[in-house]
Amino acid sequence: MAPVNLGKQHPAAYKSVLALNKEVEESVAQAGLDPKLAELVKIRVSQLNGCAFCLRMHTRDALDKGESTDRLAVLAAWWESQYFTGQERAALALAEEVTHLAEPGRHEWDNGSLSDEQVSAISWLAIVMNAWNRIAVRSHYSVAP
Repeated sequence: MAPVNLGKQHPAAYKSVLALNKEVEESVAQAGLDPKLAELVKIRVSQLNGCAFCLRMHTRDALDKGESTDRLAVLAAWWESQYFTGQERAALALAEEVTHLAEPGRHEWDNGSLSDEQVSAISWLAIVMNAWNRIAVRSHYSVAP
């Protein structure tokens, strides 16, 4: 089966995901989360989903926001490094839980460093990033040097 650009085939659905993305970005900001943390979550979710298009885009966005190359280099193994704060570690673990749909009640990420509003904002961020990854991968978005 040939690749199908989902956004071109169903532009109204694509626009709905864009609108959801805008709402989620506003929720992340209202929850007081650092924009660099939001990019780390987007990158980690994209790593888990194997979305090259989103990885390239959000790595560039993270660098533009002042993220370090050292932290980006170890993001795939964030739990083994000392580069990330307690809040960042909690957010990354939560995003992984949302992406993997881990069994309810596990909450290994819950170290008390995220408010209920922040937990909700990060969960929505991971949900919308999972949607974008699936759109990009299924549409075979080009990733060329």
